[in-house]
Amino acid sequence: ISGLIGIAVARMLGQTWRLTAVQWKATIVFGVCQNALYLGLNFVAMQSIEASLASIIASTMPLAVGLAGWILFRERLSWTGILGLLAGAFGVALIMGARMQHGADLYGIALCFVAVASLTVATLMVRDASSGGNLLMIIGLQMLVGSVLLVVPGLLFDHKVVVWSPKLIMAFSYTVLMPGLFATFIWFWLVGRIGAVKAATFHFLNPFFGVVIAAVFLGESLRLWDFVGVVVIMLGILAVQMARQTLR
Repeated sequence: ISGLIGIAVARMLGQTWRLTAVQWKATIVFGVCQNALYLGLNFVAMQSIEASLASIIASTMPLAVGLAGWILFRERLSWTGILGLLAGAFGVALIMGARMQHGADLYGIALCFVAVASLTVATLMVRDASSGGNLLMIIGLQMLVGSVLLVVPGLLFDHKVVVWSPKLIMAFSYTVLMPGLFATFIWFWLVGRIGAVKAATFHFLNPFFGVVIAAVFLGESLRLWDFVGVVVIMLGILAVQMARQTLR
């Protein structure tokens, strides 16, 4: 539904689906890695682990990108960035250790880390996705790519009967419009305006908002080590992104 809405709005704005080769690559890669694997695996994982834990793991994506870029692509990284990577890993270890003692599901945690890896691959493979225009069309098409891949496993493994309720309708509508279209559009627009490195600096806020929203809206209990780990991860992400920004 998000994809169809995005394409319809893009057409009304005069955008076309005649994309460049780079844009088609971005559409397919992000459709598979982000919409199908990253979001799909996180949704499955949150059936067995708390949303706050899933959001904390998901927020480590900038650290994974920085580490992969440094190791695989020999991207320069200052000592500040290296210390940021170590701090981020330490923060994750703090939270994981505390959650495991309280019986966190290993399968759900593993799915979250695979999801982070898939989005990291997409981020490293596809750069300059927002160049050449047709931004909203790209977003809509990549969502359709992801939906096609999720249809078969959805029919095979999910319940066939949907129990409609006001809460479900509100949650579904929010998912379609806000993280589906609005947040994705803002991210690509921000990358086009200020560049990927500067835009990614704001990722350091994700762990904080993730645990706060989970506590306020879902009533999840947070422990001392959760807060300590979140602060350490935030500082690590900020250090890595600022180090990359300085090198650029």
